[in-house]
Amino acid sequence: MISIKHNEGVAFIELNAPPVNALGLKMRLALSSAIHELDADEQVKAIVLCSALPLFCGGADIVEFRTGAVWDKPDLPDLCETIETSKKPIIVAIAGPAMGGALEIALACDYRVATPDAVMGLPEIKLGLLPGAGGTQRLPRIAGLEAATQMILSGDPVKGEYALSCGLVDALFENDQDFRAHVLGFATRVSHEGDPKRGCMDMTVTHPDPKGYLTGFRDQIAHTSKNLVAPERCLVSIEAACELPLAEGLAQEKAGFAELLDTPQSRGGRHLFFAERECTKVPGVTRADQPRSISSVAVIGAGTMGRGIAIAFLQAGYPVTFLETTQTALEQGLEKVREHFQRAAQKGRLSADRAEAIAANATGTLSYADLAKADLIIEAAFESMNVKHQIFASLDQHAKPGAILASNTSTLDLDEIAAVTSRPEDVIGLHFFSPANVMRLLEVVRGAKTAPDVIATAITVAKKIRKLPVTVGVCYGFVGNRMLEPYFREGSRLLLEGVTPKQVDDVLENFGMAMGIHAMADLAGVDVGARVRQERRSEIAHDPTYQAVQDMLCELGRLGQKTRRGSYVYEGRTRVEDPEMVQISSELADLHGVKRRDIDDQEILERCLYPLINEGFLILEEGIATRPGDCDLIWVNGYGFPNWRGGPMHYADEIGLSQILERMTHYRQSLGAYGEMWFTPAPLLEELATSGVTLTAYFDAKKEKS
Repeated sequence: MISIKHNEGVAFIELNAPPVNALGLKMRLALSSAIHELDADEQVKAIVLCSALPLFCGGADIVEFRTGAVWDKPDLPDLCETIETSKKPIIVAIAGPAMGGALEIALACDYRVATPDAVMGLPEIKLGLLPGAGGTQRLPRIAGLEAATQMILSGDPVKGEYALSCGLVDALFENDQDFRAHVLGFATRVSHEGDPKRGCMDMTVTHPDPKGYLTGFRDQIAHTSKNLVAPERCLVSIEAACELPLAEGLAQEKAGFAELLDTPQSRGGRHLFFAERECTKVPGVTRADQPRSISSVAVIGAGTMGRGIAIAFLQAGYPVTFLETTQTALEQGLEKVREHFQRAAQKGRLSADRAEAIAANATGTLSYADLAKADLIIEAAFESMNVKHQIFASLDQHAKPGAILASNTSTLDLDEIAAVTSRPEDVIGLHFFSPANVMRLLEVVRGAKTAPDVIATAITVAKKIRKLPVTVGVCYGFVGNRMLEPYFREGSRLLLEGVTPKQVDDVLENFGMAMGIHAMADLAGVDVGARVRQERRSEIAHDPTYQAVQDMLCELGRLGQKTRRGSYVYEGRTRVEDPEMVQISSELADLHGVKRRDIDDQEILERCLYPLINEGFLILEEGIATRPGDCDLIWVNGYGFPNWRGGPMHYADEIGLSQILERMTHYRQSLGAYGEMWFTPAPLLEELATSGVTLTAYFDAKKEKS
């Protein structure tokens, strides 16, 4: 776990606990014991903390947050105190990431040296927490109030050059074979100084107007972080660093951390953290299923989605070949790609030469024969089964053996697409979210015959292009869009019953959704949803009110933002309520015999969210999603569900499954025939709510049995 090596009076404590040197209890005990031992050794003049791994340390063992072992002695604040009060100067040598508790340990040291590519950060706010082992107290004293506040409230890391400029680190050494020698020289020099100890205990925060500066931040987070508890608590703790002695500030910080640890927001953030760890573990895919080699990619369709997909691959270093049906469409697509990278260069994100080189890796063709060498071919064409059949039949003729044939379909049956090929084992769904070069989520759709190594390849490639791959099964809409369907359905039905689009969207946005239902539909295009409904007309014909308002908007040419009229009127990008919507909804309600009434915000929220959650239970029952966390990752990263609520399935556990069952049953009974159609509780929801078992506990038990 750790080793101690001596060199010319300098003791190197080397962390070696793969994969990330997590600061669990065993590591804390080992470090504390080593420092006490070296403190008593008169031959040791200085101590260096370093790592045998490519990273310094990933921080606290977050599993302990759930078990309570985070408080077992010595806890992280105790360890930091041991470091700070050591008789010997302690130098930390940071190469690679030093995140969270790792940076807090570094702040407790007397000196910090790093490599230029070292990454240092306090990401606790992203888990609904504040740094609890001195981060809010020592960082402002060492790096200055402004740098510290930016780092703590954003949760974003900084690299070595910036850390040196703000005083966070004292020296930078190249990450090469001489790094350890440079660190030894630095440690030897400081140990020979008259008083090499220089902890934070006597330091104060220097800033001309700390109160005014933090007030500005407080105003900012009131707009950008409403509903969130952690940002304000972080500010309170930073204020304490400006006003109180270190010991008092540390005590206040520790109390704040403990308080936040027990909040729903922190539980939600930590749930998503662990869900990301789990989501790439796919049943039936083992380490023996080695990923196929992917060195060249083809994208069919150079429209908005195809270009976004191509840009994601180009940025990761893959050459991309577009296939289009006309030369004009092909040239337009390639030009848009070039413009994208030119803009990136103009904004300073890339050098001009680098932008030009990346864009040059995009080529195009009108012939399927030119895709014969591609290792991965992604279809991003019009969402029509006939179109998909034609494309995959052609790919079957021209793609080389072993090439992976992927569809970006968002709703269509992947198995039906694969059936037109002679190699369904090579067919997979890769459902990107628009804009594909920005959105992190990737639904990896596993067909009935998709080979395990194809899934392994998709996951590996997804990571290389910086996507979050969540594997799902085949059904209408997979996971994300299938759960979206009842959400949108209720948002539309509520308009018939007397609610305005703004009322619906205000309730959802106040809940924390990035965008309300009707604003989202206007952004995507009202006609997009209408086309999907046309494909499913036989499945929804039993409900004549199904998305009736949206269908009428489409008939009226009110297609959303692109026509400046949809559920709203648009003045530029600003949405404005349209009184005509009441008339449209009222006339349709009369036509379908729907009684209009006053509906409160709570019913709006329940009517939109609970059917969505209920659909998630059905998806889990059917095995379309492997675990609740997969549904949560999809909805947080693809549909704007507030991450601090942990996703819809985690939210269900938080508010209680019995409440969701009771309200689903209530609406089933109170909404008459419509309620009977759409508000039948999922059997798994009924089972768990009745037995008092949470969804998380149910799937944890299943995991232990498997």
